[in-house]
Amino acid sequence: MAHMFPSQHDILTASTRLGRPVDADQAELLALYLGQLIKWNKKMNLVGKSDWRTVFDTLVVDSLYLADFLNGLPLTESSLCLDFGAGAGLPGIPLRTLWHTGDYWLVELREKRALFMRSALSRLKLSHTNVFHGRAENVLDHFDTDGAPPVADLILSRAFMPWPKLLEFIHPMLRKTSDQPGMAVILSNDPPPPPEKLSDGWVLEKSTQYPAAGGERFFWAVRVQGE
Repeated sequence: MAHMFPSQHDILTASTRLGRPVDADQAELLALYLGQLIKWNKKMNLVGKSDWRTVFDTLVVDSLYLADFLNGLPLTESSLCLDFGAGAGLPGIPLRTLWHTGDYWLVELREKRALFMRSALSRLKLSHTNVFHGRAENVLDHFDTDGAPPVADLILSRAFMPWPKLLEFIHPMLRKTSDQPGMAVILSNDPPPPPEKLSDGWVLEKSTQYPAAGGERFFWAVRVQGE
């Protein structure tokens, strides 16, 4: 019978089996996060009726491969990264155990989910990783930029809204300078659309596919056209 809560060794074994091994420190943090998630999930419906192995194999797997994908994008330590519809902290919290670039904000409207993420982050102590409880369209109002309109460098989405609507929604929020255009990364079960199908003002930067839950999933990064 599977343990209700994973150990560091369990995570090391599970990540190797999925084809994206993690180191001991990362495994410790992932085990702590999953333990908290399963504990809270008994009282609120964060991820449905799932044990930690199912959550790891079907949801955390995205974060493992996403870390490698983001490492290939032109982001800096000063980049502002927004994770829309963060829910139970997926993919963002597991992602931040592996990928530490930029200032990362988990954006979530639902109060109980925001409360869970704050509780989990207080235990994991991940640097430059925070929760914004509120509507996505209001998140940039939270940042003080000395009078300049705040802009994001990266926005991530997994099923926050259909991608054509998403790109229209976030376009005003992203940096548009030609030397550092803002980007969106979409987690999808489908490959990216052909370039001619992308909304005006967007260019496909990079895409990849990876194994997950017995099939293939995709990341695609699109960038705004610089002004």
